[in-house]
Amino acid sequence: MKLLRLKAEQLRQFRAPVEIKDLEPGINLFTGPNESGKSTLVRAIRAAFFERHKSSSVEDLQPWGDSAAVPTVELEFEWEEQSWKLVKSFLKKKRCDLTVDGTAYSGDEADDMLADLLGFELPKRGASRPDQWGIPGLLWIEQGAGQEIQAPVEHAGQHLKAALGGNLGEVTSSTGDELINQVTAERAKLLTTTGKATGNYAKAIADANTLQGQCDALQDRIQQYRQQVDRLGQLREEQSQAETERLWETYRQQAKEAEARLSEVESWQREQDRDQQAFKDCQTSIQTTLELLSSFQSQQQDLARREDEKKAAEQQQADLEARKPASEAALEEAKQAHEAARKALKLAQQHQQRKELVRELEGIEVELVNNQSKLARAKALHASLLENRQKQQSRQTDPQTILRLKDVVSALDRLAIQQDAVATRLQFDLTDDHSVTLDGQGLAGQSEHLLIEPGEVAIKGVGTLRVLPGGEDVAEIARAKQSLTDEQENLLTRLRVTSLVEAEEQLKQLQALGQAIQQDESVLKELAPEGLEALSDQLQLKQARKDALAPQIQALPEQEEDSPSPSRAEAQLETAAEALEDAQTANQTLKSELLLADQALNRARQEWERLSNELQAPDRKQREKQAGEQLAELRTNERHLSDQIEKREAQINDANPEALEQDVRRLTQSADAAEKQEESRRFELIQLQARLESAGAEGLEEQSAELKVELDRATRRRRELERHANALDFLLARLTEHRLELTRQLQAPLQKHLNHYLQLLFPEASLNVDENLIPEVLVRQGHGGEERGQFNELSFGAREQMALISRLAYADLLQEAKKPTLIIMDDALVHSDAERLKAMKRVLYDAAQRHQILLFTCHPDNWRDLGVMARDIDWLRH
Repeated sequence: MKLLRLKAEQLRQFRAPVEIKDLEPGINLFTGPNESGKSTLVRAIRAAFFERHKSSSVEDLQPWGDSAAVPTVELEFEWEEQSWKLVKSFLKKKRCDLTVDGTAYSGDEADDMLADLLGFELPKRGASRPDQWGIPGLLWIEQGAGQEIQAPVEHAGQHLKAALGGNLGEVTSSTGDELINQVTAERAKLLTTTGKATGNYAKAIADANTLQGQCDALQDRIQQYRQQVDRLGQLREEQSQAETERLWETYRQQAKEAEARLSEVESWQREQDRDQQAFKDCQTSIQTTLELLSSFQSQQQDLARREDEKKAAEQQQADLEARKPASEAALEEAKQAHEAARKALKLAQQHQQRKELVRELEGIEVELVNNQSKLARAKALHASLLENRQKQQSRQTDPQTILRLKDVVSALDRLAIQQDAVATRLQFDLTDDHSVTLDGQGLAGQSEHLLIEPGEVAIKGVGTLRVLPGGEDVAEIARAKQSLTDEQENLLTRLRVTSLVEAEEQLKQLQALGQAIQQDESVLKELAPEGLEALSDQLQLKQARKDALAPQIQALPEQEEDSPSPSRAEAQLETAAEALEDAQTANQTLKSELLLADQALNRARQEWERLSNELQAPDRKQREKQAGEQLAELRTNERHLSDQIEKREAQINDANPEALEQDVRRLTQSADAAEKQEESRRFELIQLQARLESAGAEGLEEQSAELKVELDRATRRRRELERHANALDFLLARLTEHRLELTRQLQAPLQKHLNHYLQLLFPEASLNVDENLIPEVLVRQGHGGEERGQFNELSFGAREQMALISRLAYADLLQEAKKPTLIIMDDALVHSDAERLKAMKRVLYDAAQRHQILLFTCHPDNWRDLGVMARDIDWLRH
C-alpha cells in the first residue's frame, strides 16, 4: 500500500485546507515544533479509516470554538495496482465516498471496504476504540505509546494469526483444542492451575489428614495414659520414703542451733564495737594533751620572735618618716612645671589656629577667582545648549521611519530585478521598409523591450499582435511594487524630504547635533554639577566666609620667633604630666607605706604584750603539770583496750559469724523446700488418680481401633483420586507440549523477521515471542555472558526500540501474506540515546525498502542522516 496524497480541511488546527502530495514509497519525514499540527495529521488519517462517517462522537475533530465546521479528509493511495480515493466528511455534512479504479462506493459500504482491506473493525456506535483498530492500531504508533506492544498485538491477533497460515487455525480451533479444554476441565475438578488439590481431591486429602490427626492424637493420649500410670507408682514410693525420713523437721532443728550460736557471736561483736569506740576516744584525748603541752613550749619562743618583729616595725616606721619632706617638695615642683607647660601649649595652639585661618583665607581668595571664571563659562554653555536643543526639536526625525524607508527602497530594488527577470522580452530586428509600432510608438532596427503589462504590436498591412506578460508572478510583482512605491512616497512626506539620501543626511545632522548637546551637557555638568544657581550660591558663601575670617585673625596673637610649635608644646606638656604623675604616685606610695608601717607596729606591740601577759599568769605551771599526769594515765588505758580488742577479734574470727548466718538461711530454705516438695507431690498424686480414673472410663483402645478403620478407607479414597489427578496432569502436559510445538513451527516466519531487524541493533541477539505472538524475552550477549531479560523489565527506551522492531516484523509478515501495510510514527524513539538511535535509523531505512513510513517528529536534528528530505509542517500551511 502506498499513500499518495493527504488533504485535511476544517480539522482541529487546520481550518484552511492543508495538502500533502507526492509522498515517497519509503520514508516520509515531517518536522515541526510542538502544536504545529503533526498529531493533527495523524488524527486525520486515523479518522479517515477508523471512524464511521455518520458518527456523532468525533467532535474533537472540529477546530476549537467552531461548532459549524465540517471536518473533511481526502486520501489517495495505491494497492495491488489499483488507485483508491477516499473523501470523508463528519458531523454537519456526514458523507463517505470511495473510488476504486473508477468504481464508486459510498456510505457504510465504503467504510466496510476500508475495514476489510486494512484489517480493523468499525464501531457500531460512538467513537472507535483501540481494541477495534486491528492491524493499523499495531502499525500506527501514537505519540507517547511507542513502548506499548502487548495490547496492540492482542487487538490485531486474529489478523496476524491468519497471516501465519491455515494450520494455526486448526491448532487453535480443532478437536485438539476441545480435547485440551475437556482435559483441563476434568483436571480443574481435582487440581488448581498451580497444581494444588481442589474439589473432591482436596476434600479427600483433608478427610484423610483429619482422621490421621485424630488417630495420632488418640495414640498420644494412650501413650500419655501409660506414662501417667508409671508416674503414679513413682510418686507413691517417693511419698512413703518422705514420710519416714521427715527431712524438713531435721533441717529446722539444725537451723535453730546455728541461730543460737550466731546470737552469741553477735553479742561478742557488740562488745567489740564498744571497746573500739573507747580506744578511738582515748587516742583523741592523748593527741589533745600532746598539743596542749606543745603549746606551752612554743609560747616562750613566740615571745622572743614577737620582740624582734616589734623592733623591725619601729625601724621601718622611722625610715619612712624621714623620706616624707623630700617627696612633698618634689610633688610641688612637678605641679609648677606642669602648669607652665599647659600655658605654653595654649599659646602655641592659638598661633597654629591663626596660621590655619590665614591659609584658609588665601585658599578662599583663589577659589573665588576660579568660581567666577567657571560661572561665566557655565552661563555661556547654558545659552549655547538652549540654542542647540531648539534646533534639535525643530529638526526631529524618527530613525525607525528612515530604517523602514531603507527597507522599502531595498525591496523596490529587489522587485525591479525580479520584474526584469519575469517580464516578457520583446526582441526585434526590423528592416526599414516595414512599419511596426508598440503601443503606438514606432519600432525600427534592432532593439529589445521588457513588457510587464499587456501591450499591442501593430504591423502595417498585417495586423495587431497582443502580448500578455505571462503568469500571476508578473501581476503580483507589479502590485507589490505599486504598494511599496505608495509607502515610499508616504514615508518621504512624513520625513519632509525628497529622497532616501536626503533623509539619511538629515539624520546624520541630527545625530551630530545630539552629540554636541551631549558634549555641552557633560562640560556644563563638570563646571556646575548642581546647576548655575548652586554655583552662584557657592560663590556668595565663599565671599561671606572671607569677610568673617578677617576679625577672627585679628583677635588671635601673632607668633614670636622663639615660640615653640604646638607639637613641641604638647610633648613638653606630656613630659611634665608624666613627671607630675610620677611625683604624685611616689608621694602616695610613701603615704601608703607609712600607714602600713604604723599598723604593723601597733599589731607587733599588741602581740608582744599578749604573750608576755600569758607567760606571767599564776596558774600556767599548774596546768602544764596536770597535762603531763593526764597523758600518762591515757597511755595506760590505751594499752589495756588494745589488748582486749585483739583477743576478742580472734574469738569472733574463730566462730565465723558469716558462715553461721549462711547456715541459718541454708537450713531454713532446705526445710521450706522439703515441705513444699512434699505438698506438690501430694497434689500431683491426687490429680493423676483423677485423670487415670477418667481416661480408664473413656475406652481409648476401642476408639483407636475404630479410627484406624475409617483412616484406611479415607486413605484408599485419597490415593484413588491422586492417581486420577496425576493422570490428567500428565495428559494435559503432553497435549499442551504438542500444541506448543506446532505453534513454534508456525512462529518461525515472524521470528525470522524479528531476528533480521534485531541484528542491526544487537548482533547475535534474539527476541522470543509467546504463543500469542507477543514479544516475551530478549536474549543478548553481555559483559558476563548471555543475558536474558523479560520485555516488561527492559528500560523505557529499550522497550520502545523492541516494540518498533516487532511492529516492523509484523509488517513484513503481513506483506508476505499479501496484506496492505502503512507504518506511521508520531514522535517515536524520543527516549533513545545517540548510539541506539543511530542503529534504529538503519532498522527504519531497511524497513523502508519494503514499506511506506510516515515519520512525524519535533526533533529534526535527530533525523538529518535518514536519507530523505524533511517537510516542514508550518510550510504546508502556506
